[in-house]
Amino acid sequence: METAQTLLVFTQMPDAESAEALGAALIEARLAACVNLLPAVRSIYRWRGRVGQASEVPLLIKTTAARYAALEAFVRAHHPYELPEVVAVPVTHGLAGYLAWIDLETRPETISC
Repeated sequence: METAQTLLVFTQMPDAESAEALGAALIEARLAACVNLLPAVRSIYRWRGRVGQASEVPLLIKTTAARYAALEAFVRAHHPYELPEVVAVPVTHGLAGYLAWIDLETRPETISC
């Protein structure tokens, strides 16, 4: 069985509670196989002509290219920011079994044992 193109998707949430809620919802909806919540970071950015700073919790989301559009729409609908960071990077190499697991766990029709 050939596996789907794996993606690593990045987003940021304003706090650990909202990051955990989004991560759990993505897993429950089978839009991601795994979501890593990293320790809070300090972000410096320009928004609407002003420089701002904020503490944010990064999320690393493992999914497939086939599920990306639905994942992006889900994040947009459930994210508190007006314009959230949602960027995806293709995974070009990885442990075959792990990549197959991501593919399996993000298929809507899959029922886990």
